[in-house]
Amino acid sequence: MRKIVTEQLILIGMIVVGFYPHQCLAQSSVELHSSTKSVGKYEKIELLIAIDSQYDNPFDPNEVDLTLLFKTPGGKEFTLPAFYCQDYEQQPISRSGRTANWYYPIGQGSWKARFAPTETGTYTAIAVLKNRNGITRSNSIEFDCTASSCKGFLQICRKDPRFLEFSEGGFFFAIGQNLAFIGETQYVDITRAKEIFGKLSQNGANFLRIWTCCEDWALAIEAKKSAWDRSWSRRAVIVPVPDAKNDSNPRKCVKIEGADGASIAVEPSHPVALRPQTRYILTGRFKAKGPSGLKVEIGRGDSEPVLDAAPDGGWKNFNREFVSGENDFWLGRVALRSVGAGTIWLDNLSLKEAGGGPEFLWEANVNRPIRGFYNQVDCFMLDELIEAARQKNIYLMLCLITRDLYMNSLSDDKSPEYEQAIRDAKNLMRYAVARWGYSTNVAAWEYFNEIDPGKPTDRFYDEVGKYLEQIDIYHHLRTTSTWHPSAKDCRHPRLDVGQLHHYMRPNTKESYKDEVEVILEKAQFLREHAAGKPVLIGEFGLATEKWGLSDDMKQDKEAVHFHNSLWSSAFAGISGTTLFWWWDQLDRQDAYAHYRPLATFLADVRLAGLEKLNATSSNEQIRLLGYQGNNCAYIWLFNRQATWWSSVIEKQEPKEIKDAKISIHNLEAGNYRVEWWHTREGKIIDQSRVAPAEGTLEIVVPPFSRDIACKISP
Repeated sequence: MRKIVTEQLILIGMIVVGFYPHQCLAQSSVELHSSTKSVGKYEKIELLIAIDSQYDNPFDPNEVDLTLLFKTPGGKEFTLPAFYCQDYEQQPISRSGRTANWYYPIGQGSWKARFAPTETGTYTAIAVLKNRNGITRSNSIEFDCTASSCKGFLQICRKDPRFLEFSEGGFFFAIGQNLAFIGETQYVDITRAKEIFGKLSQNGANFLRIWTCCEDWALAIEAKKSAWDRSWSRRAVIVPVPDAKNDSNPRKCVKIEGADGASIAVEPSHPVALRPQTRYILTGRFKAKGPSGLKVEIGRGDSEPVLDAAPDGGWKNFNREFVSGENDFWLGRVALRSVGAGTIWLDNLSLKEAGGGPEFLWEANVNRPIRGFYNQVDCFMLDELIEAARQKNIYLMLCLITRDLYMNSLSDDKSPEYEQAIRDAKNLMRYAVARWGYSTNVAAWEYFNEIDPGKPTDRFYDEVGKYLEQIDIYHHLRTTSTWHPSAKDCRHPRLDVGQLHHYMRPNTKESYKDEVEVILEKAQFLREHAAGKPVLIGEFGLATEKWGLSDDMKQDKEAVHFHNSLWSSAFAGISGTTLFWWWDQLDRQDAYAHYRPLATFLADVRLAGLEKLNATSSNEQIRLLGYQGNNCAYIWLFNRQATWWSSVIEKQEPKEIKDAKISIHNLEAGNYRVEWWHTREGKIIDQSRVAPAEGTLEIVVPPFSRDIACKISP
């Protein structure tokens, strides 16, 4: 069944917002409508805004600044940015032998605001439009906020800033992984991503790191997605328009050059959806030097007529109409071919329904801005992911900014390029806050994936962070990552979560063999440089010398390294488990069950306020990790012979540890319940009552071969 993903769009006659020059000749009118009259606390209400003005770039707040002014039940006022968006109809449809997600644009774009109220009672809101004609205010609306079961937004724990909690007070420990590349050409598309969300949730995982910055191979909000080339293979086909090449900022076009029959294909990174039995029109213009004409081929193209070049060598407009077939859900082959040798310049290529409407070949527009234009199909995909996260209680760290669009601009913090990068990043973050900030399942904004730690980024994080403090009324956490651990970023006052990435590779020698030792080292770095912050190991796993998927990991059929990494990181002093990188390998192995035992063990554990474990063992083969308070302790015991290297590469079965004792120091006097947990089955295998002697609790460890966990409580 088709799923129409739109809310009352026809209700208010949403206005076309184009990407080509328009005139705003009169004072604008603004109408505000609510999708509902009542909403639960922390839940989404969507407001629809009708305006009668059109803009060159609706994503630029310097051109059009549309905000919502809210008044809370308590009488406070605050402002929230609105956003422009394109809605889509979505359904899974077969394409090239596999099921693909078909996204068909509905209407020509609309303005919305999304809001999650944080107190019960009656709210009022008005929309405020600022453009070059002045300021226009909308009608006022009211809606009620009622109580709900939602726990609120994730924030730094008030009792212990090393950890996270919900705004309603519940403790949160991140258990999860990466799911970074999501797209139709990837192992994980939107459909599979939703399935993975479900598997994670069923097994107690609650956290995912998602990339929205993949350039043109997967999900990317702001990226150069082109119908003419790819980020890994840029071709010299995009050139200045011939009659404007001497301009300081010349308009660009596409060049076809060579012998008779030279051609170029139109190949967007997103499959272009068509509606069956619908008339479309492909338009553009071309200019020829040498060739006598142009052939526009749609499908086979065998019988397409030749478009004669303008006799004076000028530009000539063209159009080609076609009707999609009964089962045509996708745009097939489109090629442009020269008739005769020489050069053809192609400009303004466009595909729309014959009756008008939204643009289907937006990736063919070589003159659209790269920074400052937000790909609407990708934005819609992220809407779907966030909704799936809500349904499955998964919290997302969104890596937002496409690094390679910004990194070179951040080399000199006193340069105009640096200033512009800050402005562009602010605009992107404004859009993110407007469109996705309402969601309690958005745990954190991550600025970059692995930017150069040597860049002078302090000013960037300071200014963009300060801007978020002004516009993000929900105060989402802020973080970033670098390609080597960065002490200065861990310490930065406007980066709320310290983060590093690490891969175990053969050239690291002995540390390649011991995943637990590596995690302890990385946790120590994070705690040294971000002592009073939540910290995460944002990427982790086994890799080759060149950072590829390790064949050693493929041999690890039982995911020993994954299991050990999860448990050791949970007890190493950081704010969540290591976020494993190789999501496709985990999915192929269906390794999600490894989350369940840890999640079950930690379900009633609140680590905030606890200290590092103070304990000793009678057996030196046991490595002790954990936390303790005055009257509790949570401990993971690991057999040093049970590393992934010993099990997978050396194929050594660890010797069972028997008759061992551990002593936990500095506990209050009392009678304690001691539970021993099976770390692969997630259940209690032994329990007893024990009293400490002079502040030291000595307990006998049940026999175990690999690892075991212990929970001590009053």
